[in-house]
Amino acid sequence: MDTSRQVSDGMTSKSESLGAVPRQRRSIAEKRRIVEETLVEGASVARVARAHGINANQVFGWRRLYQAGRLGERKPAMKLLPVRVSESLPVPLPECGSADFPRPQAGTIHIELRQAQVRIEGSADPALVRVLLECLRG
Repeated sequence: MDTSRQVSDGMTSKSESLGAVPRQRRSIAEKRRIVEETLVEGASVARVARAHGINANQVFGWRRLYQAGRLGERKPAMKLLPVRVSESLPVPLPECGSADFPRPQAGTIHIELRQAQVRIEGSADPALVRVLLECLRG
């Protein structure tokens, strides 16, 4: 009797014999939508996962992919930049009133980033400042 061969006539797979539900394939859009449900303030990953019939660990995995930008387009999140308020200017400036540098006005904003420095004097249009920072953050 040869016991090295397995007989497969009439045998079902292990998952079928245990009554397991076949694996569900979800689209990237559906995964992204589920992840975004978990990002709402006060949302519970476990509850969202249960509502969709998914293991919470799977949803946490999708969240990591989403945050890494590997789950398609993600909704732009508001990011805060660190701000330091000081009485004196952090960098030496040319003589006030010189041709190169006009006299500072009330409401001067000085922004230092790794790749650039920006100085806005007088009243600043918030929309313009936002666009400027987004371009510099790039």
